[in-house]
Amino acid sequence: MCDKKNKVLFTDTECLVLSPEFKLPDENQVLLRIPRQNNMYCFNLENIVPSGGLAFLIAKATIDESNKWHRRLGHVNFKNLNKLVKGNLVRGLPLKIFQNDHTCVSCQKGKQHKASCKAKLVSSISQPLRLLHMDLFGPTSVRSLNHKTYCLVITDDFSRFSWVFFLRTKDETSGILKDFIRQIQNQLNQKVKTIRCDNGTEFKNRNFIEFYGSKGIKREYSNARTPQQNRVAERKNRTLIEAVRTMLADSFLPNIFWAEAVSAACYVLNRVLVTKPQNKTPYELITGKIPIISYIRPFGCYVTILNTIDHLGKFDGKSDEGFLVGYSLQSKAFRVYNLETKRVEENLHITFLKNKPNVVRKGPTWLFHLDYLTNSMNYQPVRSENQANKHAGPKEANHNVGTEDNIDAGDSILTKKMTLTILLCTPIWPSIL
Repeated sequence: MCDKKNKVLFTDTECLVLSPEFKLPDENQVLLRIPRQNNMYCFNLENIVPSGGLAFLIAKATIDESNKWHRRLGHVNFKNLNKLVKGNLVRGLPLKIFQNDHTCVSCQKGKQHKASCKAKLVSSISQPLRLLHMDLFGPTSVRSLNHKTYCLVITDDFSRFSWVFFLRTKDETSGILKDFIRQIQNQLNQKVKTIRCDNGTEFKNRNFIEFYGSKGIKREYSNARTPQQNRVAERKNRTLIEAVRTMLADSFLPNIFWAEAVSAACYVLNRVLVTKPQNKTPYELITGKIPIISYIRPFGCYVTILNTIDHLGKFDGKSDEGFLVGYSLQSKAFRVYNLETKRVEENLHITFLKNKPNVVRKGPTWLFHLDYLTNSMNYQPVRSENQANKHAGPKEANHNVGTEDNIDAGDSILTKKMTLTILLCTPIWPSIL
């Protein structure tokens, strides 16, 4: 075939006989050129100069030789070692393929890393409540308005619909989960088959094991110090925390509103995220209805709240000022923070002030009402009397009458100011709030 001026090309799957007019598109692709002598194509690997460095493919180094060069070059990766030979980047290295038999214990001691936990491309869950992911994060550095420091996040694997619950301590997890499972099974007319969580004691204890056994629920725990196996719950926690951090920064509200922000973020994300491969929102997958989002407003936006509780006079103002902090799950109402009562309440009769931007407010006076704080602590005003007046004579006592009257008149204001000062300056201030 070559005597007839044809070009012959051998590959790993076939042999191609090309026409005499065939030309190489790029001469740089020629890695080895061997002349024909006596009807043979012969060469000596030790006497040739490789072009492109691919001559080493013809010979393979032994295991001992490969390990020797691997150790001599600082336990370099075998892939990088073969790149040096392929590109002819160094001198003194044999033109051979270096093989890795994975017997270097020193490399395992110095370079071993955690195994990867790859996600499944196709989910095997086809109905809601077949698999629930759950995780508990906390304690947070700041207590919420309701004195909560932990947040329990539960996510359905099929729909990715999430529920959040706020706790003071981890001990409340057991009761909340039992009530949730009973309620959600009754509402959706489905049975919880499997629960997947980490090895925390709030999930792995005798009460839970007995409850799971009575309900026939399978338990799946992630391996210790391997949060990757609890990926769905951990990723949902990160999504919620990032959303809360953004919402608090946009609304200029203090971090004490973190629980309200988490609840609002979970409420909104359940209605706007798109779940693959169904290409539907979690709300539609769990309820079968397309969600309505026209009533949703920015978190922390300024609102006026119609006062429907107090008995108002004819000339008293009918509304209070406040901020939107969420949406009610039990009724058709908004959750708002009332600046007059310093509490979170649910009310439908509110008006959004779109043209009034939020501003940064400083100090506790706008957030907490002094009378509300002292009443919640069952604080009894204590009258302080000067010790010198106890032993003073009649003349001196009469001389101090005016001062005592002033103290009596200003006792309420002075006591409240002293209380506020103590609350602000002592370390027990976070625990009180």
